[in-house]
Amino acid sequence: HLVESGGGLVQAGGSLRLSCAATGRTFSRHFMAWFRQGEGKEREFVASIAWLHNGTYYLDSVKGRFTISRDNAKNMLYLQMNGLKPDDTAVYYCAGTTANMQNYYASGYDYWGQGTQVTVSS
Repeated sequence: HLVESGGGLVQAGGSLRLSCAATGRTFSRHFMAWFRQGEGKEREFVASIAWLHNGTYYLDSVKGRFTISRDNAKNMLYLQMNGLKPDDTAVYYCAGTTANMQNYYASGYDYWGQGTQVTVSS
């Protein structure tokens, strides 16, 4: 079970830090990711992080602005978002998979949180 928090309303150029808590399971050996879904849009990959060596992957449009990280001891996943833009407005979801490989598609993830709304005003 994953629970996201940290969403909210922020002005363009502002920052937010999303958190995802894993309860009832340990994800220390799982590939973890953040996805987002804007209104009327398909769910899209934002960032992911491997459990081994903490390798990271990002959507091109968020590179240099967003940073994904994890704390396996606390069963926590984070997404630091800086320089937010109105196009970043979406519901953000954390997801995990036991597969030890990067996957840009939502179908590749086994379990999901309920999402947290991020709204960026211009």
